Amino acid sequence: MLRMQRHITRSLAVFALLASAALPAQAQVTVTNAWIRGTVPGQRATGAFMQLASPSASALVAVSSPVAKTAEIHTMTMEGGVMRMRAIDSLPLPAGKTVELGPSGHHLMLLELARPLKEGEIVPVVLTFADPSGRRTTQEIKASVRALTAGPPMKH
Repeated sequence: MLRMQRHITRSLAVFALLASAALPAQAQVTVTNAWIRGTVPGQRATGAFMQLASPSASALVAVSSPVAKTAEIHTMTMEGGVMRMRAIDSLPLPAGKTVELGPSGHHLMLLELARPLKEGEIVPVVLTFADPSGRRTTQEIKASVRALTAGPPMKH
C-alpha cells in the first residue's frame, strides 16, 4: 500500500510539472524612464510618464498607486485645434514595439492625490497588463518624481 501511495505521489508530481511547463509563460513588459511630474500644495492630480515595451502583444488595462485615490490611462488628441484629454480603457502594446507615455500623448493620470509629490521622491505604481486571451498580470514599478517644470528625462 505504501509503495502504491509513493507511486501515485510521484506520478502526480510529474504530471504537475509537465502541466506547468505546457502553459505559455507571459513575458514581462519592460518599463523604462518612469517619472511623475511633481506637484504644488493643493494640486490634486498629476501625470506619470514612461516607455513600455512588450515582447508579445498585450495591453495596459489598469493602473494604481498608493499616492492617488484614482489612477487612469489617458490619451490626448487634437480636436478642432484644441488639445483634449480623456480616459481610455486600455492602451495596446504591439509586440516588440516601444509605446511612449509622454506629456503630450498617452500618459497616466494620478487623481485625488493624498499629498503633494516632491522632486526626488520615488513613487510605487502598479501596472496591470492583459494578453490577447484576457489573462492579466501586474507589475509594480518605481517612478521618480521630477520638478513640476521638468520635461522628460534625458535618454542615454
